[in-house]
Amino acid sequence: MRRGFTLVEVLIAMGISAVIGVMALGSFQRAHEARELTRAQEERFGGARRTLTRLARELTMAYLSEHYDHARFRERPTLFRGKDGGRRDDLLFTSFSHERLVRDAKESDQAQLEYTVEADPERSGKLALFRREKLYLDEDPDRGGDKELVLRHVTGFDVQYWDWTKQEWMNDWVSSSVERQGTLPTRVKVRLTLEMPNGKEETFETQARVAIIRPLDF
Repeated sequence: MRRGFTLVEVLIAMGISAVIGVMALGSFQRAHEARELTRAQEERFGGARRTLTRLARELTMAYLSEHYDHARFRERPTLFRGKDGGRRDDLLFTSFSHERLVRDAKESDQAQLEYTVEADPERSGKLALFRREKLYLDEDPDRGGDKELVLRHVTGFDVQYWDWTKQEWMNDWVSSSVERQGTLPTRVKVRLTLEMPNGKEETFETQARVAIIRPLDF
């Protein structure tokens, strides 16, 4: 006579199968989590690179100009103002980098740009990098324009300016100050620090060479 499986043997086989299933499921979950972590890291690396590339391009075309209505404006409406805020610097400057997106739009290539680190409106307790673009220059550079969130998970935004007279990096630069006498730095160094998905911080850095360091006057 053929002998079948006993109940104990069936239970043992089921237990072994369950253990193998749990191990396989855990392996799949870890692989999925690793893929998601890698994807999130690549997104943040890509976002940092795109942001720094854009900012460097805009900085290379920063400028000051003496061509303005002196009767209307008490001060030159074009400016370059970099304020040291520790890990949250503020950068405001005029640039020839604006690109018209609408045909025949009444816009030029000049714009006033500001980069600031502020609270992320969608993530409590987190910071983000914002960019404000103002197409029409006036006597109030701190207001107006369109503001957009350009990068999340920001923990640091540090900008330094190369003083060619002192041959050293400076933490502040205000073109309207007596010390600067209406000049721009020859180079600008930007460090951008992000919180990565694994909880660690990663710092990205770039430099931009400013093409026009003295006010346009011709």
